Amino acid sequence: MTYDKLMIPQHLQPLFWDTNLESFNPSAYPLYTIERVLEHGDEDDVAWLLRVFTREQIHEVLRTDRRLTSRSANFWALVFDLPVQEVAALRRES
Repeated sequence: MTYDKLMIPQHLQPLFWDTNLESFNPSAYPLYTIERVLEHGDEDDVAWLLRVFTREQIHEVLRTDRRLTSRSANFWALVFDLPVQEVAALRRES
């Protein structure tokens, strides 16, 4: 199957500097795509994210992905109304 280059809009392409955008299907890699946009994207990029992925998928990334910086994780916890205790990047391992 051939994917349209527009699957990642032009304004998002710099966020995926290490990805072959000719063949990249963001819906096949939701964790990677959501984490990358939350960590490096701007308001327009997140608006695209909300059109492509559900809030539940974004919540799942926030609950499981530890790669977000604490600054990003705190911000997105507020935006997406998640208690900070549920955000993986903010939990400390004992």
